[in-house]
Amino acid sequence: MRIIVGIAGASGVIYGIRLLEYLKAMPDVQTHLVLTKTARMNIPLETDWTVKRVEALADHVYNNNDLGASIASGSFRTDGMIVAACAMKTLSAIANSYGNDLIVRAADVILKERRKLVLMPRETPLHAGHCELLGKACALGAIVAPPMPAMYIRPQSIDDLVDHSVGRILDLFGMNAPDMQRWDGVASARKRVDNA
Repeated sequence: MRIIVGIAGASGVIYGIRLLEYLKAMPDVQTHLVLTKTARMNIPLETDWTVKRVEALADHVYNNNDLGASIASGSFRTDGMIVAACAMKTLSAIANSYGNDLIVRAADVILKERRKLVLMPRETPLHAGHCELLGKACALGAIVAPPMPAMYIRPQSIDDLVDHSVGRILDLFGMNAPDMQRWDGVASARKRVDNA
């Protein structure tokens, strides 16, 4: 399986990093990574990771200005693309088919080839323009999956929340995140609470 991972400049680069960690542990998955300039800035600001360490998680890394890269063509077969986190600027470019950089061009290719494109926008609050762009991206075929905290997992840390959100993204590709806590009904949830 080939998956393109784009990390754009929104706060929340940890979602893309954790996604790459999970995908690296899957032997049959090949990852193709593109980082925006702002993502490169946010990685050391928001995490203990360096850009070089993040890039080392991927099988292939591309310069965001390289519009001649393999992933910029529909003839390069992939199983889909995930943009985590997805900045509003990147969302706007994708929703308007403005392929001015490799992340947006690759996303446009994914849409035109009817492959799976998952966007994890990380912005709040949203104004009407953001909502319009989200709707437009959905109408084009993208799956919009903001990282929403699932409190039923009773998170003990930020990592718990990140892992659950990334696990839900992997679900969209038929991949399983190990140890992901899933909702299995009120009775099971109550039993977990009583046993805690």
